[in-house]
Amino acid sequence: MSATETPPTPAIVRISGSNFSLRVIAGAIILLFCYYAQGVVITLLLSILLAYFLDPAVEFLERTGLPRTGGAMVMVLILIMVLIAVGYGLGTRMANFAENWPKYGSVLRSAADSVEGKINGIEGVPAPGPDSGAKSGEIRQLEPGLVRTMILRGAGSLYAIFLEVTFVPFLVFFMLAGKREVWHGTLQLFPVTRRTQVKETLEDLREVLRDYLAGMSIVAGMVIAASSLFFWLMDIDYPILTGIASGLLNMVPYIGAVMAWFPAFLIALAKFKSIGSFVFIAGVLTTIHVVAANFIAPALVGRRVRLNAVAITVALLFWGWVWGGMGLLLAIPITATLRVICDHTESWRPIGRWLSA
Repeated sequence: MSATETPPTPAIVRISGSNFSLRVIAGAIILLFCYYAQGVVITLLLSILLAYFLDPAVEFLERTGLPRTGGAMVMVLILIMVLIAVGYGLGTRMANFAENWPKYGSVLRSAADSVEGKINGIEGVPAPGPDSGAKSGEIRQLEPGLVRTMILRGAGSLYAIFLEVTFVPFLVFFMLAGKREVWHGTLQLFPVTRRTQVKETLEDLREVLRDYLAGMSIVAGMVIAASSLFFWLMDIDYPILTGIASGLLNMVPYIGAVMAWFPAFLIALAKFKSIGSFVFIAGVLTTIHVVAANFIAPALVGRRVRLNAVAITVALLFWGWVWGGMGLLLAIPITATLRVICDHTESWRPIGRWLSA
């Protein structure tokens, strides 16, 4: 009997190894789908986040006696009007900025030529000869082609933008109006023995995403307002447009403190020449980032997200590489969702503890 009992051991190893391989393959397929179908996935994720964000307002309207379908329609219409108003305002300022771009482009070329000259001087490369003017003219002639190339490279994301603009309002409306049916149908996807666990997971996920979205929206508004006011006091051109760009970049955890410098530096090049002015701008923007990230955000968002610095940084790097700017926007909600799922799944709890350590 002892001889017959020994063979099952390698079989168990093969089964567990096979299950691990299947999970790795499934994860790779999911990541490939997220990469190549980014327009669909981003549209779906944005719709889910907006539905979570607007659901408390719909519930409030429902308590006042308005049917849930009507409340969902009202909130979606308000969302569309706000987006149109913001888009129109930003579009007008961006069009004005585009008309004045040659002024900033010439300043950037002068700064780049100055830096290149200093680098060449350090390396012992001879200074540019009289033909540099011709080369500069060639560069200026190549600029339209460069712009066209950048537009063509960005054409791959036009499909994603089209999906987001056209489908997100409809998806948000259907999710809000049919919340109970969607919730019940989601629970029906799982066995009866696991529905209580799934329900607790979804409720915890709802609270985490609501707190995060509401809190970070308020923090983003405060950071944009503070940045715009600072640029206005500094008498920098396009203070609101620059404040919005710097404020949104400033909301990226950790690296946002540095990313927020670049829009301000670009506009400030046409006004300031001393290094001290740029150091002052960087210092103020960094202070705004530190105050928002360490004092305002914890007070509004609380500790419900519970992600450590390493997990946030890795998530930003990964999803930023996969989806670019939208990946930076969605990295924390996706990682927070993964943490909630891990906390409610027995075999994945070590991963959840690592994410929140």
